[in-house]
Amino acid sequence: MDIPSEINLNASWLRRGRENPTLPPRPVLCRVAYPVLLAGTVSTAGLALRHHLDFGQVNLFFLAGTVTYLAVLERLIPYERDWHPDRDEWGWYAVYFLLTMIGSALAQLPVAVLVGAVSLPGPALALWAEIPLALLLSSLAGYLVHRLGHTNRWLWRLHGVHHVPRKVTVANNGVNHILDVVLAQAVVQLALALVGFSRESVFVVGLFVLAQGYFVHANIDVRLGRLNYLLVGPEQHRLHHSVDLSEAGHYGSDLAIWDWMFNSFTWRPGRRPVAVGLRDPATFPETGAFVASLLHPWRRPFPRPSTETGGRPA
Repeated sequence: MDIPSEINLNASWLRRGRENPTLPPRPVLCRVAYPVLLAGTVSTAGLALRHHLDFGQVNLFFLAGTVTYLAVLERLIPYERDWHPDRDEWGWYAVYFLLTMIGSALAQLPVAVLVGAVSLPGPALALWAEIPLALLLSSLAGYLVHRLGHTNRWLWRLHGVHHVPRKVTVANNGVNHILDVVLAQAVVQLALALVGFSRESVFVVGLFVLAQGYFVHANIDVRLGRLNYLLVGPEQHRLHHSVDLSEAGHYGSDLAIWDWMFNSFTWRPGRRPVAVGLRDPATFPETGAFVASLLHPWRRPFPRPSTETGGRPA
């Protein structure tokens, strides 16, 4: 059967991109995938604010749409075809995704308690000024708690569960210890609440952070070029999951500025992780061992966090 020349051309560029990582991906889809995601995020936020939609419902539909969009892209423009989940992995990931959703809901409880017990300041700025400030604070809080998860011995026992898979995909973005989710999201939400940002600005920032969180974990052959110095993309986050500590870093998942400021930025054009996963896989249960993973923080002896000899970067 004859194959159209356009498909041959795209496949040729993909093969050449694999052989020489400095070449830009040529298929149009590789170029427009991220702008389409950003446009969808902005459009969703605008429609929700304009028509006073329920933020909780919008978040759920946006999450479903984002995951579906990126999962389709993983099939069309994969970074590694060998990383596609098999049937067993889809089952494991579904369970962890459910636990992550429960953790996200639990993370709202300390915020609700704080708001009910303390008279917090109301928004003092216009929404257009609030949003970038809320994004900066949210991004910084997320960066710090994530980095602490790599350096604190007990917190690494929680966060290391996320780094057990030896592949980085949209599906296993939800592989987390439930307490790690509660801690990370509660810290960010409390920071925003204490400053007094409006619900609207927190909602808009939350959509962007959600989209970024799944985008950076996507197994897609998309390269951001110079935009990597401002925003985090899959290239950076795959390095974050590297077993080689010299290239692992990138604790941010949205803005790249904190990695620059705190000396954890290791990306350069064409850099690829030598392998992803745990540096010492024996220190954590396999992903499919749900109960063992949940009980892992209380198991002895403690594995060292990723910056020490026995741990692994996340």
